[in-house]
Amino acid sequence: MSDDRIDPPLAADERETLATFLDWQRDTLALKCAGLTGEQLRLRAVEPSGMSLLGLVRHLAHVERAWFRHILCDEDVPYLWGKATNPDADFDDVDEASPEEAFAAWRAEVEHAREVSAGLPLDALGKRLRRGEAYSHRWILVHMIEEYARHNGHADLLRERIDGATGE
Repeated sequence: MSDDRIDPPLAADERETLATFLDWQRDTLALKCAGLTGEQLRLRAVEPSGMSLLGLVRHLAHVERAWFRHILCDEDVPYLWGKATNPDADFDDVDEASPEEAFAAWRAEVEHAREVSAGLPLDALGKRLRRGEAYSHRWILVHMIEEYARHNGHADLLRERIDGATGE
């Protein structure tokens, strides 16, 4: 795998640090999926897990949409992948799913999240409550870094199983 990710700066303000660490994690997901066929992206982890790289891309597209569109901005947009009726649809329904569609949706949600994030102070509160609480933009950014980092660990293992490729 050719790694062209840009490392976050060693000394930056809080906004730039959060944004660049999140982008580094996003780029890591793309790197873990790079150069694979649709069949390889659909390959599931060992039983009983139904996790696959394609499922992770679909899941993270959903997560980007949920936090930035639904919670932070209170946009009235539908859930992706049929998650309104099946909470695990992003992972479950990959056998016939289009990798091109999944990556296009993920990239669109990432771009939208970047635009939203650039226009809001870190202290801004989400317009939609979750579990009865308002979440700050800062909290959402930290959570997204954590979400990607955790799932990129899964992606490491999945990619190694597919073709032996490893890396940070």
